[in-house]
Amino acid sequence: MKDFKGRVAFITGGGSGAGLGQAKVFSEAGCKVVIADVRQDHLDEAMDYFKDKNAQVHAIQLDLTDRKAYIAAADEAEKVFGETPTLVIQTAGVNTFGPAEASTFEDYDWVVGVDLNAVINGMVIFVPRVIKHGKGGHFATVSSWGGFVSTPTCTPYSVAKAGVNMLMECYYSALKPYGIGVTTLCPTNIRSNIGEAVYTRPKHLANTGYNVNEQTIDYLRKIHAQGMDPVELAQRLKKGIEDDVLFVLPFSDNPEEAMRGYCDTLMKYVTAEGMKQLEDDAKKRRKAMANSQEAAIYAQNDVGWGKARPDLDWVKD
Repeated sequence: MKDFKGRVAFITGGGSGAGLGQAKVFSEAGCKVVIADVRQDHLDEAMDYFKDKNAQVHAIQLDLTDRKAYIAAADEAEKVFGETPTLVIQTAGVNTFGPAEASTFEDYDWVVGVDLNAVINGMVIFVPRVIKHGKGGHFATVSSWGGFVSTPTCTPYSVAKAGVNMLMECYYSALKPYGIGVTTLCPTNIRSNIGEAVYTRPKHLANTGYNVNEQTIDYLRKIHAQGMDPVELAQRLKKGIEDDVLFVLPFSDNPEEAMRGYCDTLMKYVTAEGMKQLEDDAKKRRKAMANSQEAAIYAQNDVGWGKARPDLDWVKD
């Protein structure tokens, strides 16, 4: 997709963070934009921004795991702007941190439900509409580098994002004959509100094996404050859409080298010698990172962020 002018864009998580950055960039590129978000306060703040810009933006409060509500939101977008969205960007996501061995059913149900199942919902709802519209289009999803690189302190998230990567790769091939593109954005740290995602966690999924409280949430805010600016991230996504690439790795100026490193790791998993090399490489990375600004923030973790709930006696500290 090269020309965005006049297209209707539907952006989930559009009330803040990465989604709001995308709404700004694609609105400025000429799109009529629908922003969907579970938090009404974020939508209100976003709409204040767009009203000042006199932009064509419409807000919908939406729980993406509610399929009936999602279908209704798609219908509303068509009604408001007179045609189906042909640029669909699924950005909304949640995360929570703790040891894999402390994870509960609810930790998986919440994170996988939002980060993978809701993306599936969006594809099932919008793909037939875009195909029938007959004017091409593009589907983009915000995944994560964590979908390639395993992270044992946010296992449900890594599992969900790995699923998203494969999901979008499958659709990339499937939608080509229809003139519809697919792009997956795989960032590392983003300047966003994802650290506050726990505030939207449903009560029936509240049981967690992780140590989560206001102190750990505030600690996570400090980590995300070091992340990539949402507008810059959106600009990199826009270029990826224009170039029709499947994976955008915005954290690297040499994405081929980054992906080659990931593939090299996979190959080392299959031999004893490779496994030993991975252990040695991990020690070198820890040493190299020791004096970085990010490491300094992690070193300040005196609130138990990323730890198990204190009463789980089978989890090593």
